[in-house]
Amino acid sequence: MFDRSLKVQILAASKNYKTLALIGPRQSGKTTLAKMAFPDHIYVSLENPDSRFRAASDPKGFLAALSSDTILDEIQNVPEIFSYLQEIIDTKSDKRQFVLTGSNSFQLSNKISQSLAGRIRIFTILPLMYSEIPVALRALTLDETLLKGFYPRIYDEMLQPAEWFDSYYQTYLQKDVRQIINVSDAMQFDRFVRLCAGRVGSLADYSTIAYEVGVSQPTAVRWASVLESSFVTFRLMPHFRNFGKRIIKSPKIYFYDTGLLCQLLRIQTEEQLKLHPFRGAIFENLIISECLKQYYNKGLTPPLYFWRDQHGHEIDLVIDSGDELIPFEIKSGATFQPDWCKNLHWFSKLQNITKKHLIYSGDSEFEYQGITVCPWQGFQIG
Repeated sequence: MFDRSLKVQILAASKNYKTLALIGPRQSGKTTLAKMAFPDHIYVSLENPDSRFRAASDPKGFLAALSSDTILDEIQNVPEIFSYLQEIIDTKSDKRQFVLTGSNSFQLSNKISQSLAGRIRIFTILPLMYSEIPVALRALTLDETLLKGFYPRIYDEMLQPAEWFDSYYQTYLQKDVRQIINVSDAMQFDRFVRLCAGRVGSLADYSTIAYEVGVSQPTAVRWASVLESSFVTFRLMPHFRNFGKRIIKSPKIYFYDTGLLCQLLRIQTEEQLKLHPFRGAIFENLIISECLKQYYNKGLTPPLYFWRDQHGHEIDLVIDSGDELIPFEIKSGATFQPDWCKNLHWFSKLQNITKKHLIYSGDSEFEYQGITVCPWQGFQIG
C-alpha cells in the first residue's frame, strides 16, 4: 500500500462531482487508490466475466441494482453503460456517486465526451513518483531505479523487474492492443514498439519507422496513437514560441515508465545499462516522466515542452507557467561540468528567463551562474 499524493485532489473533487474517473496504465494503482480513497463504496470489477455480461446485456438494470456509491473498475470493458450513467448523474434525487477506472484513454475519452462531458472530473494516475516510494523500498542506485521503473507491484511484492515487465508487455499485446485495433501481425506491432523505444528522446519520424517495420505511414501513426492512448508512450511537443528563430516542429517520443523502456530495449542488468548508448536518453526520460507525474498528481495538465532550433540549440525541457518559461537541462553524468550550462545561458538571452535548472545524477544541490543545479532524487517543479 502506497500513499499516493493524488488522493488529496481526488477527495477534494469528490465533494463537487457525482462521478470521478481515474485513468492510467494497467497496474499503475488505480483500483488500489480508488478503494483507499473510498473505502465505503461498493466495488465492481468489469474485468470479471459475470459482471461484464450483466452490465453489457442490461446496463440500466445493472446500475439500478447498485444500491449505493460504487467503484466501477475497468469501465472501458462496457462502453454501453455510459449513456445510462448520464441519466443517473442528471437525476438530482439520485445521490449515488460513481468512481470509474479505466486503462484506455482513447475509448474512455470518446465515451466521456459523448455522454458525460461537463459532468465528470477526470484524473490521470501514472506509476509511482520516486517520492511516493518508501525509503526502505527504494533502489540503491540510479541504474537500479531506471531498471525497476515505478509500477507499484514490483516494489510491493519484491518482484524481479525483467520477469514482471516481460509478462506485463505480453498481456498488453494480447489484451489492450487487440481490444483497440485489429493487429493481424503481432510481431510487426512488437517490432514497431521496440523501434519507438530505440528512438526515445528523439524526434518522432514515423515515416522511417514505418519503412523499417514494413507498414504504411498511416498505419504507423495509428499504432503510435494506440501506444499513447494505452499509456505506454507520450509525446513531448516543441514549444511554439520561436523568438524570431526557425524551430523544430516535430514532437519527441518518451515512455511513461523507464522499467518498461529498458525491457523493450532488452536491457536487464545494471552492467548492461551502465555502458548502454541509450543510458542518457533513459535518464532524460526518467526526469521528464517525473515532471509529468508531478503535474498530474496535482490534478493539472502538464505544460511541458522542449525547444530546439535548426542550428542545434536545444533545451531538454521547458515548463510554460503562463507568465514565464522555465528551462531545464538534463544530464546523466554524476560530476557537474560547467559546459553543461551553455544552452541554458543561450536560451536565457532570448527573453528574460529568471529561473533556470540543471538536473544531473550527482548528489549535491547548488547555484552556478544563476542556474539551480539539482540532483535527480530531489527536484520539484514548484
